[in-house]
Amino acid sequence: MGADYYNSLSLTTLTYENLQEVLGKIAQEHNLLATDVQVVSARPLTVEESIGNPIRQDYPLIKGRETMLEAEVCGAKGQAFTDMPGSFSGSLQEVVEAKISTNFDRAILIATLNATLRHLGWIDRTIHCRDEEPEECAKQLVEYVQDLVAEPKIAFIGLQPAMVDHLSKHYSLRVTDLDAENVGQIKYGVEIEPAEKTAEIIEWSNIILSTGTTLVNNTFSALLTDNKPVVFYGVTVSGIAFLTGSRQFCHCGR
Repeated sequence: MGADYYNSLSLTTLTYENLQEVLGKIAQEHNLLATDVQVVSARPLTVEESIGNPIRQDYPLIKGRETMLEAEVCGAKGQAFTDMPGSFSGSLQEVVEAKISTNFDRAILIATLNATLRHLGWIDRTIHCRDEEPEECAKQLVEYVQDLVAEPKIAFIGLQPAMVDHLSKHYSLRVTDLDAENVGQIKYGVEIEPAEKTAEIIEWSNIILSTGTTLVNNTFSALLTDNKPVVFYGVTVSGIAFLTGSRQFCHCGR
């Protein structure tokens, strides 16, 4: 089986157990399950390791609201955002057989998936951009959105400061965030609304931009609609986007 076989999964029906099953089949096909030779290691990264030293200091990584988890498979690295930091060391087989019940479990699975597909050469953006690259990414997102819909009305899920800043200068957008410190605040001319407003904001919008972290905290299904494009931004979604054919924006990912 090759990469094309696995590209037939659907995000609308995806479960984490399903994802484990697919990762297990990929690992078995490419002889990556053997515990004595193939070891997966994952650890939370420091702020400097994750994003470098950008001038803008209000990213969730810098504020400590999220942690970047990094998994390594055969020298290839894959990352995933999570609000539940921790460390794991074991085999790829352990990952595909583990009980998935927390955001930490999902982050380990997704980071490992990203690292595995990176090792196989199926995806190439699994490491977060650094320093001033998030600014360049945000600038490119402005053009990307315009190419998808006319007169964008954006439902932006998960505050990403540079992206909200640049998009708000060109388009109408409403933003939700899980961080209670952000909710109710005006950021870059936009009021940050609570997650409870997500359904209302999606109904108002004609395009949805969402952090890939929704795949770690298991809230992504609420974003899926039949008539509006959904774009996940960042490296977390890399492997799942490849397997499901979903839209991903990660202009400066490494």
